[in-house]
Amino acid sequence: MQVGPQFRRGGGVPDRKTFDSESVAHISSVYRTALQLTKNQADAEDLTQETYVRALRASRTFQWGTNLRAWLLTILRNLDRNRRRDHRRAPIVVDDRAVAASRVREDSSKTPEGLLLRDVLDRDLQEALEALPRPLQEIVWLRDVEELSYAELAERLGIPLGTVMSRLFTARERLFKHLTKRASRFQGRDR
Repeated sequence: MQVGPQFRRGGGVPDRKTFDSESVAHISSVYRTALQLTKNQADAEDLTQETYVRALRASRTFQWGTNLRAWLLTILRNLDRNRRRDHRRAPIVVDDRAVAASRVREDSSKTPEGLLLRDVLDRDLQEALEALPRPLQEIVWLRDVEELSYAELAERLGIPLGTVMSRLFTARERLFKHLTKRASRFQGRDR
């Protein structure tokens, strides 16, 4: 059992200064654990700082006589878990125009006719994608552009595997209908 110095002197409940000095004594251990969890120095520093902010706010709830280091590491792990969960839930924003522009630059060696055809197809596909609800846009992008597996999609989006398959099927079906409807209107004008 870890006991603070104030108990050795015969004192009662420790004051804020005692808590601060004893908690800071564990900062290198907290930082090393944060670095191990995040694998990134800047993220580890942020996570360590947030751990101490939370610990200082909750210092009155700490039970003296228990393991302060373990308490700090529990706060750290909970913060890391919450950050990871929030990151998986965060919407993925894709600048489709920038992607399309980079594709045109890559195709600059093709003929002008090819570039024009590619631009028309990109606009049609872009229009079809924008017509989809946001969750369907995200899943199509992640699967067909980012090439994530179904399991990776389920983990990243925080949804069951069956929902991943259902959303992909629905999104592709809607894209197909939109593009074939557009193509049939385009063919009707040629006649």
